[in-house]
Amino acid sequence: MTRDDRFYAFIVARTSRSRARIRKICVHKRWLKASAAGLFVVMCVLMYGFYGLTQQAEHLRIEHENERLRAENEQQRQQLQNLNNRVNAVEDQSRKLAEVSGVESPKPAGRGEGGPARPVDSAAALAALEAKTAKLEHEMRMYESFIRFHDSRPSIWPVTGRLESGVGGRRNPFGGRGYEYHEGQDIDATYGTPVQAAASGRVITAGWQRGYGKVVYVDHGNGLSTRYGHLSAIDVAVGQTVTQGQTIGLVGSTGRSTGPHLHYEVRINNQPVDPKRYLPGADQ
Repeated sequence: MTRDDRFYAFIVARTSRSRARIRKICVHKRWLKASAAGLFVVMCVLMYGFYGLTQQAEHLRIEHENERLRAENEQQRQQLQNLNNRVNAVEDQSRKLAEVSGVESPKPAGRGEGGPARPVDSAAALAALEAKTAKLEHEMRMYESFIRFHDSRPSIWPVTGRLESGVGGRRNPFGGRGYEYHEGQDIDATYGTPVQAAASGRVITAGWQRGYGKVVYVDHGNGLSTRYGHLSAIDVAVGQTVTQGQTIGLVGSTGRSTGPHLHYEVRINNQPVDPKRYLPGADQ
């Protein structure tokens, strides 16, 4: 008995009241199996393709995320480098200010370092470090301004010696009758002793003047100036910039003077004030 491998399907093509036409379609089982197998293969290919697309999309997402993290890490590294540069600049400036102010930085015998550390592994930690650095820079600028102001403000003795006549009325030192008004502070010193600028500034007068003899005027800015009279020699010129402690001349007795000493004046807006306020320890 022969086995029929065909598959039959009957489809009603058209019906009416009078008659019905039925069309018989037969399909071999081998073709049905082949079609099913082909459909399965196509579905597998489609599913594999979809899986591949999802994997590729995931790979691209991960790559994009890695790229973003690398960019953030590079940005943080650059920010840390900038912070390190700023800290180094602050340390250098601090060293210079210490040298200018005469304060020596302690020099450790070894280079022992250590202590607990917290890694900068977040934007919050980096922001905190940034804030601390900004605060350090602000404090350093304030200290620098103070040093600069202190340097341009008379704060040292121009020459070491005993204080004689100060600002105010006094008897005529040449033995004449009556009183006279003295506008400076006389400091007794040996002839030829170096005279130092009491503060940094610019020389506006350097030469001979009646009463002062050889004299130097130094303008320190903001209406503040100093005068150094009765010099035996002048070591600066008009327009020259001098620093605090720089020698500007030598003690003498030129002009209206009874002997070697320095006539020292401090003026604010060209009005004489008591120099003792600017001589450390003078009022003690």
